[in-house]
Amino acid sequence: MSARLAERISEDMKTALRARDKQRLGAIRLMLAAIRQREIDTRTTLDDPQVLEILDKMVKQRRESIAQYDAAARDDLAAVERFEIDVIQGYLPSPLSDADIERLIEAAVVETDAGNARDMGKVMAQLKPQVQGRADLTTISAKVKTRLSSR
Repeated sequence: MSARLAERISEDMKTALRARDKQRLGAIRLMLAAIRQREIDTRTTLDDPQVLEILDKMVKQRRESIAQYDAAARDDLAAVERFEIDVIQGYLPSPLSDADIERLIEAAVVETDAGNARDMGKVMAQLKPQVQGRADLTTISAKVKTRLSSR
């Protein structure tokens, strides 16, 4: 696991355990299990960007679950997912503003010399490490597509 972020999550697990905060403890254990599973699968120690990628994916999964639970009128299950999102987001960097996202997209387009939609992969590869955990990649992708189609 990454030295800083994963250790912080582990320490917070111990704190939640001592405080007998079962709900928070459960959410933290889910994060650590996902991190450890990826480490076992890849047989490597994850660094902070890889841990952020996992946490970002967990938030996205929970948002999808919330939509399904809301559609099925299961407010109890949706509330659990919302709580887990709050806990996970506590470990993610602060979200980017729309202006920051636009600035990063413009810089990536210029840096990669992207001319049309076929260059979208190059632009996204440039952006992904900068926005991971700070913005929804699906939204970023749509904005990049719009930006490249306007050229």
